Amino acid sequence: MISNRGECIVIIGVGIDIVDIERMDRALDRRQRLAERLFSGREIAYCMGRSCPAASFAARFAAKEAVRKACSRALPGSVLEWREIEVSLDSGRPEVHLAGKAASLAAEAGIAGLAVSLSHSRDHACAVVVAEGWDER
Repeated sequence: MISNRGECIVIIGVGIDIVDIERMDRALDRRQRLAERLFSGREIAYCMGRSCPAASFAARFAAKEAVRKACSRALPGSVLEWREIEVSLDSGRPEVHLAGKAASLAAEAGIAGLAVSLSHSRDHACAVVVAEGWDER
């Protein structure tokens, strides 16, 4: 894709992760505050409204891990905070939004967008994230 200023989208990094849904369910049951440490209020509300909250939490956690991996090359030594990576379905498809320090670090590193795909089976949830930037030609 080429912008009206002659810039091309480039791939900065790719991340993938898979999470065992039952393991996520057990972890959330054992650690009462785990959801608040990992997920935003909007994510928690969305997941708790689903028929299988653990599957939705697992998919979002996989996406957060995939974001960290996709950004790792552009942000060596930096760790993005879990709650500053938010997965939403505002447009009807999954989207990743960064906030706070994570958004600042990504912008400084030239990360202009994060494309995400989520999927899950009965047992596992997975996510793939592509970190995109602009290459001025």
